[in-house]
Amino acid sequence: MLTRFPARVQPLAVAARIVMLALVAALTVIATGDPGQLLWIALLATAGLPAVLAPDHHLLAPLGRFAEVVVTCLAAGSVAAASDSNNTLAAGFGAEAVMPYLAVPLLTAALRRRPTEGAALLGVAAVSLVVGGTLAGEVITQPGFLAVGGQWLVLGAIITFAADTMRQFMQPSEPTPQPYAEATRLLTQLRSVARSLPGATLDPGGISEHLLEELRLVKPSDRAAVLSASGGGRLVVLAQTGVERVDWEVTLDADSAIADAWASQQPQVASRSQARSSRRGEVSSLVVPLVAGVRTIGLVILESDVANAYPKETVNEVTWVTDAAALRLEAALLFDDVRSLATNEERQRLAREIHDGVAQELVMVGYGIDNAQATLPEGAEETAEELRALRAEVTRVITELRLSLFELRSEVDRNGGLAAAIAEYARTLGTSAGLRVHFTFDESTARLPAATEAELLRIAQEAITNARKHAGASNLWVTCTVDPPYAEIEVSDDGRGFADDRPDGRYGLTIMAERAERIRGRLKITPRHPSGTTVAVVLGSPARRDSVRDSVSAPEGE
Repeated sequence: MLTRFPARVQPLAVAARIVMLALVAALTVIATGDPGQLLWIALLATAGLPAVLAPDHHLLAPLGRFAEVVVTCLAAGSVAAASDSNNTLAAGFGAEAVMPYLAVPLLTAALRRRPTEGAALLGVAAVSLVVGGTLAGEVITQPGFLAVGGQWLVLGAIITFAADTMRQFMQPSEPTPQPYAEATRLLTQLRSVARSLPGATLDPGGISEHLLEELRLVKPSDRAAVLSASGGGRLVVLAQTGVERVDWEVTLDADSAIADAWASQQPQVASRSQARSSRRGEVSSLVVPLVAGVRTIGLVILESDVANAYPKETVNEVTWVTDAAALRLEAALLFDDVRSLATNEERQRLAREIHDGVAQELVMVGYGIDNAQATLPEGAEETAEELRALRAEVTRVITELRLSLFELRSEVDRNGGLAAAIAEYARTLGTSAGLRVHFTFDESTARLPAATEAELLRIAQEAITNARKHAGASNLWVTCTVDPPYAEIEVSDDGRGFADDRPDGRYGLTIMAERAERIRGRLKITPRHPSGTTVAVVLGSPARRDSVRDSVSAPEGE
């Protein structure tokens, strides 16, 4: 049984076939003088119906074209024989009255970019000409019939294989792409669109929280979360609601409704929790993919502590809300990617310029001071002391530059995590300043979005740098707690605190506050007793549950 097809009639194709049928009908009557030969024209019209009524059907349209070729070539033999008996044309040349119609199915196949079908049509045409000429008697041996058949087979081959090349020559050449000009145009449009958005925000976390609020009005749940891809086959938690923090399953290779929803792009209903740790009692979970175009960009998870909480009607209502939010979230994630790429590229560029410029020049200044010290005459102790002080200052500045280069090039490894990046930075700066660094890590297996991790790393770097430069501390305590979407980074020192005049540190605090605001976090600065300062950045609300996480407390160098 054939599948149903839409009858999308194409007026130009119908008109072309009508004109060609009228032409060959007139030529046939003129060549043969026999109206009975118009039966072939009627057969041609019938054979062309599938191509007219179902031009896009995968089976009927090709079969119609093959039928047109067969009828045309069989008719050529019959018309040639009839014209010979009528003595209106030279022997065999009567086939010329019908053969022009052969261009119709061949040109249709060529325009639809089906060269294989076109080659098959030519083969069928050759066989049909032989059969038609043989059935018509001696026509197959007549030079006129062979000339007409060969001529139209050659023309058919040209139509079949040269149509695509001719189309390419006729198309205007596309301008050479200008990547930077195109990027400038798109970024300018993005800036204009971003300013016109409600709240002028493209923050994935904020959009995700708003989505959960919308879903709460549709179907209240005990727990809910929005997850997105982070690379490496893992997901990150953008937003979460519920009395307790949930350690969601964040891998896409596990046997879970999360993995099924991501792969199938269809909502999945399950009778068990999508958390890593099992939950007692009855649980219903609904996982809805956020699909933009053909890409899955995220997932929404809803869970209730009752059975059968998500019937089909509820799934449809939730899907209606998430479909509208998918495009907003994709725009925010893309904007985050663009901003991260631009920021990282600029940091690397600054690092290269500092290394190849100021750093090298300072090294040369240091060498010049060393040479001046070596050539001092005896007795110039005062000058020698000044040169030694100057050399020490240049060495200090070079060290600061190297540490700045290290800070610029530091990134959060997608495999190592935020805590590892902060620990590496604190360990390096602690060693250079003679600080004893104490680490405490409490990090979930889930990850924060890459842009959020990058901002938290920069805040921690600034806090550690301030403590090293300005506090005069002996010990540094670094605590990193990550339980997405919650995170807290705390840096404490036992130095002088902020009672002293530390203008550079004050500027650093402004930078940290701006970074915290960018990721919707809170910056807290408090005195540490009996001495020192504590700088902390908090993102989200703390977890209220027991979880299995890595916790490490290590002194300096460990």
